Amino acid sequence: MTRILVVDDEPQILRALRINLRARRYDVDVAGTGAAALKAAASHPPDLVVLDLGLPDIDGVEVIRGLRGWTTVPIIVLSGRAGSEDKVAALDAGADDYVTKPFGVEELLARIRAVTRRLGAPSDAVPALRIGQHTVDLADHSVLRDDGTEVKLTPTQWSVLEKLLRHPGKLVSQRQLLQDVWGPEYQNETNYLRQYLAQLRRKLEDDPARPRHLITEPGMGYRYRP
Repeated sequence: MTRILVVDDEPQILRALRINLRARRYDVDVAGTGAAALKAAASHPPDLVVLDLGLPDIDGVEVIRGLRGWTTVPIIVLSGRAGSEDKVAALDAGADDYVTKPFGVEELLARIRAVTRRLGAPSDAVPALRIGQHTVDLADHSVLRDDGTEVKLTPTQWSVLEKLLRHPGKLVSQRQLLQDVWGPEYQNETNYLRQYLAQLRRKLEDDPARPRHLITEPGMGYRYRP
């Protein structure tokens, strides 16, 4: 059974999500503060986190960074903040998706299903691929530096990288990436791609400012250059 940790300081939201998620056979833990969330995640590691940004003790972005220090568990952010800056900050810290309050339960459930599908998607056998000083094995979902150090990627970072690496040298359009990784309703969310490609370059390219392998084709899409 998939364990979901729901973090929100509004008791009515916690109660509604706990009831709806349990009715759909998810195992649910709840926390009302950032500190309680980090403690709960460490004590009972979740398979997915639903996290409100506006917590009373710790900003939600800091909670994301705290989780990303030791886990790649998928994180879906909830927020009543309308500005794109908060969305960018959350995605840049390592969140996998973003839902703006007020939201419908069915919308959130669809996002949860999409993230868990990405997490469990099988990988066809492919040879190991190189990006800078890294070897990427898509079948094992592993990235190793030449010195043997493992590089951790979140499920969504993996999905974006895999779409590019499975088509070496070919242009993958922005629309195709957004549809394949997030779903058809995200086809205009090009800021998602900018954030995730920037994250991947920081982790994998020798010089993220002058990438040699993860290439942007302005206005069109991205390509993996072997």
